[in-house]
This record gives sequence, structure tokens and C-alpha cells, in this order.
Amino acid sequence: MKEKVVIQICMGSSCFSRGNNKTLKVIQHYLKEHGLEGDVVLKGNHCFGDCSKGPVVKINDMLHENINSDNILEILEITFNKINTHGARS
Repeated sequence: MKEKVVIQICMGSSCFSRGNNKTLKVIQHYLKEHGLEGDVVLKGNHCFGDCSKGPVVKINDMLHENINSDNILEILEITFNKINTHGARS
């Protein structure tokens, strides 16, 4: 069985008001557009502890800081291309 990618998006007030509300929609659209919804666990998280570096998104064990609608797409492309290219997480 293939391991699911876990995407946690900070929904704390600072990250949410600084753009994670839009980032969430971008992630959901990306997953749907690429047929990845069944391969991903997408969940909200209250806080990752460093609001000054937000908005924050955690994918598997990698914390991504200063996220916006543009750079999240690049991160998703890199994440899922690694998985698809190698058949498993690299």
C-alpha cells in the first residue's frame, strides 16, 4: 500500500489572515486537478509555533515557511514529481 502524503496547513489566526485561507483553496484545487485527493491527507493544524515565519504549511516532515499562492504550487509540483518519478517518496 502506498503511503499517503500528509499536508498540514496552519489555520491559526496569524497564518490564516496572512494568506493560508487562499493557500488552502490553491492546495485543494491542485489536488483535485491532478487527481491526487486519494493520495493525500489534508488537515488543518492550529499552530506550528513560529508565527513570524508564517504562513506555514507542513508536508510530511518538511515545514515550509512564508507560503503564498505562488510558491505553494512550486512546492506541490516538487513534492508530487518526486513521488511520481521515483514511485515512492524520496
